Amino acid sequence: MDLTGRLGDSREVDESLSALARGVVGSEILRIAAEIRALKAKGAAICNLTVGDFDPAQFPVPPRLLDGVQQALSAGHTNYPPSDGMPALREAVARFYERRLGLKYPVESVLITAGARPLLYGTYLTMLDRGDPVLYPVPSWNNNHYAYLAGARAIELPVRADANFFPTAADLRPHIGVARLVMLNSPLNPTGTAISSAQLTSICELIVEENRRRARAGAKAVWLCYDQVYWQLVFPGAGGEGRHVTPPELVPEIAPYTVMLDAASKSFAATGMRVGWAVMPPAARQRMADILGHVGAWAPRAEQVAMAALLDDDAGVTTYLVEMRARVAERLERLARGFQRMRAAGLPVEVIPPQGAIYLSVRFVMPGRTNEQVRKVLLDQAGFAVVPFQAFGLNEDTGWFRISVGAVSLAEIDDALPRVEAALRAVA
Repeated sequence: MDLTGRLGDSREVDESLSALARGVVGSEILRIAAEIRALKAKGAAICNLTVGDFDPAQFPVPPRLLDGVQQALSAGHTNYPPSDGMPALREAVARFYERRLGLKYPVESVLITAGARPLLYGTYLTMLDRGDPVLYPVPSWNNNHYAYLAGARAIELPVRADANFFPTAADLRPHIGVARLVMLNSPLNPTGTAISSAQLTSICELIVEENRRRARAGAKAVWLCYDQVYWQLVFPGAGGEGRHVTPPELVPEIAPYTVMLDAASKSFAATGMRVGWAVMPPAARQRMADILGHVGAWAPRAEQVAMAALLDDDAGVTTYLVEMRARVAERLERLARGFQRMRAAGLPVEVIPPQGAIYLSVRFVMPGRTNEQVRKVLLDQAGFAVVPFQAFGLNEDTGWFRISVGAVSLAEIDDALPRVEAALRAVA
């Protein structure tokens, strides 16, 4: 039976749905990405810098990871994994963090999920009751959507380029007395900037100070969620130091109130393999595992087996990451140099030098035009596809855009830059 004409009037169906479903806002990034895919399908020549993903032809996953998945499948790892993660992978993550970050967590602190997204949303659900305040910077990835879905009260902190797009302790201080959760991500999506040790230390000290006050008052603590999914893609100059820093490393007293999120998605170009992990106090991990177990947020079993073997191959990981960082940095630097030359020539553009992740922050100054209009100018006149900071919770038209290099070649960048320069000269 063909049900095409029997699925109801769209408006009537929509009105019958929950208030949550009717109020949710779809991803602006995915909307733009769909637009670019449609244009490319029609033959348009576009340098696609919109998606936080990787083209396997440009950034293949580690061969050991692919081989490990195939071997695990052949060995019969096709059934459900434990809902909180395969023991071998949880143990491998604990060893990996001790070797690479100098942080020794018990295996009871490690939770495995299908990428970092469930962990991010799970943090909201585990730490917050409905109406509880959450502090996060804008722009930042998906915090506005997760706050809505969790029923949290969002306190958004607009951040500035002169603070490297991170909040300061002074920004948080007026709100820390009511906050229940602080969200930080470094290196930051969308800006590609990395937080400095001084900036992170001051924030951690503020949270520790507040939690001591709350302990005396018998009040619930404020938690810190530190999303470090890009931490292995940090470049010289990041945060002024050229290295990744973590809250427990800088202020050990923050550890009882900290969740750190990570995944294979970015560092190993394995976005589709869906393996993520978090470390946190064991009691919190158990509660989050219970919540996420009800929605089947576990990573595929074979991928977990393969990832455990990869993380324990320290020399292999080092070799892979050296090349991975070089390939990402080469693309980001090629773009940054191009924009710096344009700025030196008097064109209305500025760029923050690469610090981390796969992103570059670029500002196009076109007076009288909104960010969406600027985006369309670049797309229509230069075949240059970028994402405005509005897709990351920012309301103001600041001229800032995210550029993502995971799915482009150096040749595509070289071809696109002269087109962008011509478009900027036309509007200057």
